[in-house]
Amino acid sequence: MSKTPLFAAGLVVLALAGCASDPAPIEQMRLTQKAVEQAKAVGATEQIEEMKLAQDKLALAEKNMGEQDYKRARVLAEEAELDARLAEAKVLTKKSQDQLAELTARINRLRKQLGDVQ
Repeated sequence: MSKTPLFAAGLVVLALAGCASDPAPIEQMRLTQKAVEQAKAVGATEQIEEMKLAQDKLALAEKNMGEQDYKRARVLAEEAELDARLAEAKVLTKKSQDQLAELTARINRLRKQLGDVQ
């Protein structure tokens, strides 16, 4: 009978050890890769600091996945996703600003033409 409590205690220790280990962040890695691809699709390049950071962090996360350091891989992948999204937002903001400047220039030309006609 003395073996049963010892066996149960061993199972509890094993169960707790299993809970302490981080699962592989497969879904986060997928989300991060998608975010990097999406940023590239709108025109983000490594000239944008956040895009370079995203790619570097993603590469490190992939390395950590290979080494089964899942906690570090998850953190890096999350950071890389945010960096990629920021790079995408910067590109889209710049494009919007350029479009606004072009429209403003067109309006000013039209105003000038209308002013010349009157």
